[in-house]
Amino acid sequence: MTAPSANSLNRKLEALRGRYDTPAALTLDPLSIPLRFHDPFDQELVAWVAAHLAYGRVAPMLRAIEAGIAPLGLTPARCLRDADPGFLAALRKTLTPWKWRFHTGTDLAEWLLAWKTLDRESGGKGLEAHLTPARIEDSDLQLSTLIQRLRKDLPPTHGLRFTLPDPREGAACKRWRMFLRWMVRPGWPDLGLWKHYSASALIIPLDTHVARISKLIGLTRRATPDGRMALEITEALRRLDPDDPLKYDFALSHLGILGDCPGKKTLPHCLACPLAAVCSAGE
Repeated sequence: MTAPSANSLNRKLEALRGRYDTPAALTLDPLSIPLRFHDPFDQELVAWVAAHLAYGRVAPMLRAIEAGIAPLGLTPARCLRDADPGFLAALRKTLTPWKWRFHTGTDLAEWLLAWKTLDRESGGKGLEAHLTPARIEDSDLQLSTLIQRLRKDLPPTHGLRFTLPDPREGAACKRWRMFLRWMVRPGWPDLGLWKHYSASALIIPLDTHVARISKLIGLTRRATPDGRMALEITEALRRLDPDDPLKYDFALSHLGILGDCPGKKTLPHCLACPLAAVCSAGE
């Protein structure tokens, strides 16, 4: 198949976006949980938890996120900020039986306390200052710096190490990229809470669905879903929209998450897909 022109691909991705940028698709996305809150810092804290637990089967993953934040009540950021040692000890005990795949209740308690520490260091302004680079090209350096700090500060458990991949070691950092997208992008469905981090600096949260579909439509030629593939896909998307390269991420991922892309040419099913004309499946 001849590579589609930028204009042709843009039109088809816009059509795909129109299909999946809907409240119905959002119900099966972890972003739906922070969106239930109204205070920006509640949203950030819940997103901090939700993004980093976003792996595995969707329904039990959503239940695990909800159970993990439940002890913090309706105003989780205020609850955590105001927590005294007695409350924190009780929180650790309450979370002891909690578990989500690689993560234990102890891991989650440490993750919540990490947000509390970083928020306090920023003067109660959340995590934006810890992750916003001075220059767009330094975004991975800024992320790596925080990850290396957390590796030193947090216990070296399996779950927390799973949460702390480093982009400068070649990792795709899918869950970190997703958290950043939620925080930075001002467009639907993202929260757009951070005003000093440029959306143009975001890198796509690379999962198996985005990797597979991106190869089928020519956004990448790489075989391994790693940091280099994430950068290549993002560069291709920047050529379509330099200011908002991740505006198609939600649609691309949900085309796979919802099972609408089988990964092979299946007629007449595939004819309904907006990407059918630029997809190499079956070739």
